[in-house]
Amino acid sequence: MTEISFKIEGMHCAACARRVETELGKMAWVEEARVNPATEKAYVRYDPERGSREALFEAVSRAGYRAVPELERASFRVLDLRCAACVQRVEQSLLKAPGVREARVNLADGRVHIIYDPAAVEDTALREIVTRTGYAVAEERDLSREEDREARRFAAARRRMLIAWIFTAPIIIWMIPEMFMHFAPFGHGKLNVGMVLLAAPVVFWPGRETLAGAWHALRGGSANMDVLIAMGTLAAFITGPFSFVYPVANYAGIAAMIMAFHLTGRYLEAKARGRASQAIRRLLQLEARTANIIVDGDERQVPVEQLQVGDLMLVRPGEKIPTDGIVEQGESSVDESMATGESLPVPKEAGDAVIGATVNQEGVLRVRATRVGRDTFLAQVIRMVEEAQGTRVPIQEFADRVTGWFVPAVLGVALFTLALWLLLPGPMNGVLAAVSPYLPWVNPELDQVSLAVVAVVAVLVIACPCALGLATPTALMVGSGLGAENGVLIRHGAVIQTLVEARTVVFDKTGTLTRGEPAVTDIRAAGEFNEKDVLRIAGALEQNSEHPLARAVVSRSRAEADLLFPAVESFSAVPGRGVRGMVEGREALLGNRRLMAEGKIDLTDLEEDILDFERQGKTVMQLAVEGKPAGLIAVADTLKDDAPAALAELHRRGYTTVMITGDNSATAEAIAAAVGIDRVLADVLPGDKAAEVKRLQGEGRKVIMVGDGINDAPALTQADVGIALGTGTDIAIESSDITLVRGELAAVITAINISQKTFRKIRENLFWAFFYNLVAVPMAVLGLLHPVIAEIAMASSSISVVTNATRLRRAKVKPQFTTEGN
Repeated sequence: MTEISFKIEGMHCAACARRVETELGKMAWVEEARVNPATEKAYVRYDPERGSREALFEAVSRAGYRAVPELERASFRVLDLRCAACVQRVEQSLLKAPGVREARVNLADGRVHIIYDPAAVEDTALREIVTRTGYAVAEERDLSREEDREARRFAAARRRMLIAWIFTAPIIIWMIPEMFMHFAPFGHGKLNVGMVLLAAPVVFWPGRETLAGAWHALRGGSANMDVLIAMGTLAAFITGPFSFVYPVANYAGIAAMIMAFHLTGRYLEAKARGRASQAIRRLLQLEARTANIIVDGDERQVPVEQLQVGDLMLVRPGEKIPTDGIVEQGESSVDESMATGESLPVPKEAGDAVIGATVNQEGVLRVRATRVGRDTFLAQVIRMVEEAQGTRVPIQEFADRVTGWFVPAVLGVALFTLALWLLLPGPMNGVLAAVSPYLPWVNPELDQVSLAVVAVVAVLVIACPCALGLATPTALMVGSGLGAENGVLIRHGAVIQTLVEARTVVFDKTGTLTRGEPAVTDIRAAGEFNEKDVLRIAGALEQNSEHPLARAVVSRSRAEADLLFPAVESFSAVPGRGVRGMVEGREALLGNRRLMAEGKIDLTDLEEDILDFERQGKTVMQLAVEGKPAGLIAVADTLKDDAPAALAELHRRGYTTVMITGDNSATAEAIAAAVGIDRVLADVLPGDKAAEVKRLQGEGRKVIMVGDGINDAPALTQADVGIALGTGTDIAIESSDITLVRGELAAVITAINISQKTFRKIRENLFWAFFYNLVAVPMAVLGLLHPVIAEIAMASSSISVVTNATRLRRAKVKPQFTTEGN
């Protein structure tokens, strides 16, 4: 028997679940079928020899619903990726596999990110597909092993470069007089022999990896950067032996120089890529290696991998907290800068949550582990940064289409160049004659075959898909890493472009603009009730609710020492309105005007007090008992310190700000005036926030929604960019496009700054990559570029793209305003 689970779309109630179970149970080969309407998932145990998953899906469809396979993610590193053509080849191979929904390869760090159906294809099969395509797959991440592997690869690249230059340096010294003065020391005969003897080791020893890469690509039915370099060097090298039997110029030395510069470019590119991918390595290095735990009263040191949920950890001053947990004993301050980007220590005492890998600074803490391994905050951050680095930005789509046919197009241009020089020698020689006074490497006196070879080799080595392939991933790697270091967690690359384009920012009020810690400020009693009666009844009702306003009422009620809460029967929460229940045998309602209107409660005598409180920006909760008004409770939430300054900065940059809240118009307008909001959407029920965001989008706006990431999840999902504010481990990472570790609005400005600077680097890189190829290739076709100069230009283009992206690390992204005096 086989057990599988899958999602079912379209169910609304338990009857729907029962209908699906019945339909699945009709098939004789199904032993058990259970459907959970809460999670909308089906669990089926069946005989795979008699039935199939597709038949189960058809049964769900007959019941009137849609079965959706549960998808999983896989990520691993692919070795020996050379250029954007390699990326396309791996992605296309994976996408052909059954069950693979999405495959993205990041050229900058070599990682592939796959979304697949585990019932259709296994993780190991995905790795085998990559291996069959001609690339090696690295082992699972281990920091020390990965660093060792990187060091070995870097050393090998350096060794190949040095060996190439040992043989190439004499060639250059020997060739310079011939290139620029048309004079050959020791005579042309010795020069020709020397070029071949010195060039052969360069091409076939340190250059063999490039030649092997070209062979693997061609054998797999594709072409990559290695193919272009191999064809260019071999075409140039073969002229050396040919020159002894045929009157053609000897370009064997040029072949060695092309390969040497190519290997130098690879080495410098690897060095620059290492700087670009430092963010992940730094995050991994933050992890604690060991933990001191208390077992039966004794202290024991264990590797952090052996920690389990519930272990009691002992953390001394100066030590890293091994994993996420709750402080059970002790007081201290903790440096949480690795998570929040803020250098000021955070006070901690019993009951406070702490984040793994943060540093305990002062006192001794006893911490109960709550998350370990892949579930920790740091592990989630690393996973999120890796996923972001493997995604695409919309502006990159055209570059991806270009790289798909780039190498075949270059081969076509090379053939066209060969035909042009052999069939139209007159016009082509005329161009060379015109520019030869200005370009010393141009020699129009060479025979036509030699000139054709020079032009073809230059075309093959000048065209560079690498720069196009690296333009976006490197900037995205640095940008997402910079975000993680500053408490801004970016889920996918497309958000960066959308955040730059959006000009409307919608803020939820409670917990976003305000501290989310309201307190009771005023109490008014009515009729036969006094203030203590109002607090006692309201406290009894609200102790069953988790709403922030409810906690404020309960807290104030408990502060009155002589108040005891009576029992509540038939309690129910009315979404967006309040609560109701039977208190001391009488029906009590506590909530807003809507609840009172539905209960037909006459608030005429309290209307003046209600309006007065609302003008002050306070939320007014009305209490009614047995159909009559019993009193009012006014609750106020204070604005966050940086809210006015953050809103002022957004206005300075031209953003339109909107506040969305369930408060009435008077309260909402008072808060909006205090913080500087442009537009207020008041009296919005929790379930209608997404609809309001959609309405703003219908006005032609791209909308950024800022909320707490939990209560505002539908609105965050509906918005073009959802930004969730959080604090420490309380972040709902899955509910947003961007998650801000700190609950400050200044972090919104930081996120916008990072996105703008990252997107600017992406645009710069793509522009120069396209501009380089558009200018360089025609020059090569016309024979204006010496192959060595072409190779130097090609290597420089890739290195400059990566280097330009790494400059982003030095960017200042935190807002410069302060919160003092706001």
